[in-house]
Amino acid sequence: MKETATVETVLPPAPGAEEYPALDLANTAIALPGGQFADLLGTPAVAGQWLVDHGLAPADVRIQEMCAARMRSLREQVRALLASRVGGHPAPPGALAAVNDALTRVPTASPLAWDATQGLHRTTPHPVDQMLEQALGILAANAADLLTGPDAERLAACDSAPCNRFLIRSGRRQWCSTRCGDRVRAARAYARRTQGAVD
Repeated sequence: MKETATVETVLPPAPGAEEYPALDLANTAIALPGGQFADLLGTPAVAGQWLVDHGLAPADVRIQEMCAARMRSLREQVRALLASRVGGHPAPPGALAAVNDALTRVPTASPLAWDATQGLHRTTPHPVDQMLEQALGILAANAADLLTGPDAERLAACDSAPCNRFLIRSGRRQWCSTRCGDRVRAARAYARRTQGAVD
């Protein structure tokens, strides 16, 4: 897929994204009509801004590509777990392991180190690494809450092709946005007109 879409062409947050940042994380990889793709974590700058916008990092955070890649990796594992839940399939072991790893990496104390000059001493983790571990842990915990909580039954995939986003269903709504719903309704209307002309 081409990655040509800009953030301005992206859909609004899917239902449930405000309650579940992990759902919003999963929806940062967006398939759009015409074979286009938008990645809202595609660069370190936009990935850092995503963390800031979700209250997971200070406003002045500057992350490197390695951190953005870790966010994208967790996103794919969360997407795999959401897709397995929506599809009624067993959870992929690799996705479970990745989310559990993020849950257990949250730093609670400074590490102990040793070198010939200082002997045993406590080290200070890099502040961005520590912030990222905390953010990924929070997102992993939020994904676990979504997948095991009362809203798990309402978890759905958007019914508008090629959209690949997830949502928390409200009533009969099966689309992540008005835009996707309009696209489905327009396609149905076109199919009815075409079928009527053939008959």
